[in-house]
Amino acid sequence: MEMFGQLNFTVLGFTCNQFGLQSPEVNHETLNILKYVRPGGGFVPKFPVFGKVEVNGLNEEPLFTYLKESLPFVNPVIGDIKKFYWSPIKVNDIRWNFEKFLITADGRPFKRYELHCPVEIVEKDIAGLV
Repeated sequence: MEMFGQLNFTVLGFTCNQFGLQSPEVNHETLNILKYVRPGGGFVPKFPVFGKVEVNGLNEEPLFTYLKESLPFVNPVIGDIKKFYWSPIKVNDIRWNFEKFLITADGRPFKRYELHCPVEIVEKDIAGLV
């Protein structure tokens, strides 16, 4: 993100506890968890981190419904259902924490990135948009 700091670009972070119940903290604890636990080491995000949301299931935030409908998976694979904590499970659901969506400056969903997508691919796509 720092490499794009001078441009009209920002990262938005949303916490969610629907993946392996890995984020059980309440909203006011989130920044301390990031700083001291995960990732820890004094990490302080340089971008807005919003309160906890649901990104899948009956109570998912409309923003994520829109993003998933706009950018469906090309080759959808459902992972380990035992670690999913929502219902109903749909083929285009977000599969794990740190999945990313790139949105253009005019608000159009541009590309969706899975958890293990190399950051260089995301950076190249961002550079191509700005």
